[in-house]
Amino acid sequence: MPQTLDAVAVRTWCSLALDGLGRDREEIDAVNVYPVADGDTGTNLYLTVESAHQAVEAVFAAYTEVPQTGAPKTADVIRAMAHGALVGARGNSGTILSQLLRGMAEVLAERGTDLSGALRRAAESAYEAVAHPVEGTVLTVATAAADAAGATEGDAAAVATAAYGGARRALEETPGQLDVLGRAGVVDAGGWGLVTVLGALAQALSGEAPVVRREAHPPLDPHTCPSDPAESAGPAFEVIYLLEADDDAVARMRGRLDALGDSLVVVGGDGLWNVHVHVDDAGAAVEAGVEAGRPYRIRITHFGARPEPREQVQRAVVAVVPGEGLAGLCAEAGATAVLARPGEPPASGELVAAIRRAHAREVVLLPNDAELRHTAAAAVEQARTEGVRVALIPTRSAVQGLAALAVHAPDRRFDEDVVAMTAAAGATRYAELAVAERQSWTTAGICQAGDVLGLIDGDVAVIGQDLARTAKAVLDRMLAAGGELVTLVLAADAPADLVPGIEAHVREAHLAVDTVVYDGGNQSAPLLIGVE
Repeated sequence: MPQTLDAVAVRTWCSLALDGLGRDREEIDAVNVYPVADGDTGTNLYLTVESAHQAVEAVFAAYTEVPQTGAPKTADVIRAMAHGALVGARGNSGTILSQLLRGMAEVLAERGTDLSGALRRAAESAYEAVAHPVEGTVLTVATAAADAAGATEGDAAAVATAAYGGARRALEETPGQLDVLGRAGVVDAGGWGLVTVLGALAQALSGEAPVVRREAHPPLDPHTCPSDPAESAGPAFEVIYLLEADDDAVARMRGRLDALGDSLVVVGGDGLWNVHVHVDDAGAAVEAGVEAGRPYRIRITHFGARPEPREQVQRAVVAVVPGEGLAGLCAEAGATAVLARPGEPPASGELVAAIRRAHAREVVLLPNDAELRHTAAAAVEQARTEGVRVALIPTRSAVQGLAALAVHAPDRRFDEDVVAMTAAAGATRYAELAVAERQSWTTAGICQAGDVLGLIDGDVAVIGQDLARTAKAVLDRMLAAGGELVTLVLAADAPADLVPGIEAHVREAHLAVDTVVYDGGNQSAPLLIGVE
């Protein structure tokens, strides 16, 4: 049934857009020849929308966890979608898409029924964000969608369907507007991604899946790529970062970055920006951000640094870890580490990319976090479609991952290795210390802000006043059921005397129990504990 663009419809749209980009990702990557033929536009768009989807789901989850009246407001959900895309934007295409969503959010948050006006503002804001707009790109497709929507009368479903049709027609014309596309015989990759997103919007509002025509989107023949060095030459680096800065400082930064390179896109507002530029001097591009404000989540990609083809290994391990210390430990053990920074869990696309980097026929994935089970499962399914044999061991903590990694033996049969690693992880009880941010109910009683919480197997078991005493109480409970080895993973900012005191307590109170200590680096929990 057709419906208005309310909070539920925005949620459905975001989910369908993620599914659609997941379906089209490889084909979009294959036609990516502009502005750089690096074959990642589809992947970048997918990761951008995945971040938007996570932000939307977080809004709905907040209403589920804390009983409130009614459902989330449409304005809150559409703003979350735009903000999630902004902070998770990848590449030139993802950055522009985030600005398109932000432009739509500006209108829909104020006038929820004006979808036509939202699409018009989206196209205008995207042109404003790009330093030197080029026709035959996603910008052209966005304008065509807005034009078609503006010429249509009817409900939101009719407007969205018209926008999708206009965007699709404009996409078919892009090879005739941009020479590099015409020579390669392909449509614009970013424009194709936008068509997919608009098709999802039309489906969310009308309930009918859009008609997809693929004959105008032939897979890219590598022999049609630009081969003239002068034609394909460009800046050596892609630089992307989030930036906290005011409007005046960003305006000055735009001028400096525009002089440094090309493909400059600066999107955002209200003090938070996403900066994308192609340059030869990556350091100067970052310095421009430092002068403007506080850049972070800096990503620098060297276009010429593509790894040489290497022989595929038989088996590898990919592990998600909460800090740099464990990332280094995993690397020493031959595993590919994915860093999960505090408040920034990895997306499924990042896990898939890590599986690809492992370059193995068989991969064991250790998510090391109960909250990542769905994300990890999605990554496994994607990797399997690419011909990789992947086993997911549902580790719920980094200490379980360390136990699994300790018994990993690549010379065993794959199934035997997975069974041994699963058994080792399952035999490891896990705990962590945390500091309560506010008063709340827990399984161990009421805690106050500042209390130290000892969580065993994910549930609060001990409420204490300081880290050392709470850690000892947690260990006493865990070792009451027996144990041979205690693993301690210490955060970089934890007190220096914390571990010696715990080790002494284990020696005195629990005979024949060994202790091993690892530096966790900048992890969110002061201390992770494992008992095998």
